[in-house]
Amino acid sequence: MPLRNRYLFTSESVTEGHPDKIADQISDAILDACLTEDSASRVACETLLTTGLAFIAGEITTKAYVDFPSIVRGTVMAVGYTDATYGFDHETCAVISSIHEQSPDIAMGVDPGGAGDQGMMFGYASNENPELMPTPILLAHRLTQRLSEVRKTGQLDFLRPDGKSQVTVEYDENKKPIRVDAVVISTQHSELVDNKKLRAEVLQHVIQQAIPAYMLDADTKYHINPTGRFVVGGPMGDTGLTGRKIIVDSYGGMGRHGGGCFSGKDPTKVDRSAAYMARYVAKNIVAAGLSDRCEVQLAYAIGVADPVSVLVETFGTATVDPAIIPDLVRAHFQLTPRGIIESLNLRRPIYKKTAAYGHFGRKDPDFTWEITDKADRLASDAGLREPVGQTVRK
Repeated sequence: MPLRNRYLFTSESVTEGHPDKIADQISDAILDACLTEDSASRVACETLLTTGLAFIAGEITTKAYVDFPSIVRGTVMAVGYTDATYGFDHETCAVISSIHEQSPDIAMGVDPGGAGDQGMMFGYASNENPELMPTPILLAHRLTQRLSEVRKTGQLDFLRPDGKSQVTVEYDENKKPIRVDAVVISTQHSELVDNKKLRAEVLQHVIQQAIPAYMLDADTKYHINPTGRFVVGGPMGDTGLTGRKIIVDSYGGMGRHGGGCFSGKDPTKVDRSAAYMARYVAKNIVAAGLSDRCEVQLAYAIGVADPVSVLVETFGTATVDPAIIPDLVRAHFQLTPRGIIESLNLRRPIYKKTAAYGHFGRKDPDFTWEITDKADRLASDAGLREPVGQTVRK
């Protein structure tokens, strides 16, 4: 096939010390604290961070007692902002909160089991790797996780918590990833380290450890701290806000997004729970071998339990009649808000760890939306002899 049928796709990730991600983690830490004492808590929590200040706002209805300042400071400390010279640290930052209860007008529609808001949510899966995720975002997350690891272990003790990655992957004419074309790393650092040393160490200990060697070649381009300096970072460098990294949180731009963020929202909010269900559905469809790629859209009306629409897009890769797949979805998956919460066991304090390095494609057993327990039944009911999800590219 001619080379013109190949294409490049790029996705980015950010570290847990990025200001927007700190905000996400604080919002989800507050959610977890509420759910720990009261699994029926209704939470919509937003966090804003800037130099020396964390501001918490939102609507929370719970029987739990939540110590907001302690949660904020504990989260900031765990991320790594423990020194006042960073411009933001857990001991000296001010914490302001403005929290009130959920509107009774919303509650009257949610209490019987209806959706907490209108909107559309998307889930995506692809058989290009064992995680059934787009490769660019998968590799971008591995890079930021590795940045955090070498910082926290002291292997690269000149790194600071803030950082970003970006990966450009080349796909062949069959839409399969074949190589990494470009890697961008921007990482906060001590002012005492020179750029030459930083670039060499990050290449060796981060990039070459996080990305499989077979995907890197002589033509791969590396841009490591391309501005030459990244000392001022975190909330001192940029204001952080909950919900501003929704593409990082999902599929890196491959597959659509309904626009609603996840963090700080309890599972009655379909922005979060239905997006998890859409991923669960899409992943099981691909694992069952019904298609190579799959995108699922679910849409809801506030106060109404059943989705107003269910769409399954297989991009021409279906191995069965695409018209039967939506019926299989409705038969095998509970798509009401209450059904989603119960089938995925979402009334648990599991959310803080979702708030950095992606909500999808991870192997944590608490991430129930990543389980492919429906694949065999879907394959059988679709007339396939066996699911092919076990033979995805390694």
